[in-house]
Amino acid sequence: MDEIEISALRKRLHATIEVPGSKSITNRALLLAAMADGRSVIENVLFSDDTRFMSEALMRLGFSLDVDEARSTIGVEGHGGKIPARGAELYIGGAGTAMRFLAAFLTLGEGRFRIDGNARMRERPIGPLLDAMKRLGASVYSERGNDRPPVIVEAGDGRFRGGATSVDASESSQFVSAMLMPAALWPDGLRLTVIGEAARPYIDMTLRMMEAWGAKSSIEGDTIVIPGGQHYRARRFRVEPDASSASYFAAAAAIIGGTVFLPGLTKDSLQGDVGFLDVLARMGARVEWTDRGASVTGTGKLAGVDVAMNAMPDMVATLAAIAPFASSPTRIRKVAFIRHHESDRLSAIATELRRLGAQVADFDDGMEIRPSKLSPAAIETYDDHRIAMAFAVSGLRLAGVRIKNPGCVAKTFPGFFEKLSALSAS
Repeated sequence: MDEIEISALRKRLHATIEVPGSKSITNRALLLAAMADGRSVIENVLFSDDTRFMSEALMRLGFSLDVDEARSTIGVEGHGGKIPARGAELYIGGAGTAMRFLAAFLTLGEGRFRIDGNARMRERPIGPLLDAMKRLGASVYSERGNDRPPVIVEAGDGRFRGGATSVDASESSQFVSAMLMPAALWPDGLRLTVIGEAARPYIDMTLRMMEAWGAKSSIEGDTIVIPGGQHYRARRFRVEPDASSASYFAAAAAIIGGTVFLPGLTKDSLQGDVGFLDVLARMGARVEWTDRGASVTGTGKLAGVDVAMNAMPDMVATLAAIAPFASSPTRIRKVAFIRHHESDRLSAIATELRRLGAQVADFDDGMEIRPSKLSPAAIETYDDHRIAMAFAVSGLRLAGVRIKNPGCVAKTFPGFFEKLSALSAS
């Protein structure tokens, strides 16, 4: 399908929307399970492009995965910190987590490993991670010498032990998470000083999941300490509903009016993106948390906000897409690094807002969006799932919005448009 037109809603919402499991948690869980001793079972797995690329990479590395999409489970037979394959060619499409996480994970292996991705992935930065690993003695480098994928890892000479290093996380917190997970198995562990502004909730997610699998860590200011020689224990683990995916339906309640209930999404989530519901509350929505999930109730009227979004960068597009409907300007700050995501997100968001007629002021680290009278248009998505899903929410309020290349949402939420249609039927 080349494009899809979004049906505007004319009535208040009263819907329960179950969103799939978190991509960020699923891919971390797959890697931790592969490093554990014995068989782990991961429940409520997200099956999407990004998680399939990670699963396929692990299978190419010799791990046995029992995949049951009907039950949303994957069983993983871990090898206690060893990688069965001696060298491999891995392709991970546009999955940033897979690219960064595997680059550090492969230090546990033996042989020559090559990780490649799609055209956009070959433009995304990975230099700070490679530099940090090289300072530890790892043989890892950018094949083209441009600090971008493809990445080559030559492992197994017995010299790599871990140790102390630093990493500039200003472009991606994934550089940090990538090193933390295998570090528990490195002989000397890791003492990692984090430099630059980072999306800290994703780092905290990694540390909490490592603890769930049995690895200890400590934090000393900007330095994270992972003792070496630890072991991950196989376990049964349930993936939380994806807070990023839930944001689109929460935003829909805020701009349309009525209530959307999101089962399984709780305030003590591993995911920093649950903080987006607090942003909606500041804009005028009512948010209620229970042990069963979260409900968002809106009136259709919003006030603008001034907010630093560096802790929840995937929510920038969602906030921007509803900001023109607010009664006052919205300022988004501290997200310069999202120019290196699946698209140059700041540029893409501003361009598509202007296509709808919104007044947007650009800044190096964000933008300001003013209350605007909008007209429908066909939205370019730049093969970026977040752009497609966020502007689909705009279309619930503004009749005639069309989303080009809607299939790009398969990266993290293959059933998104079906769920969005369910709002009309609620």
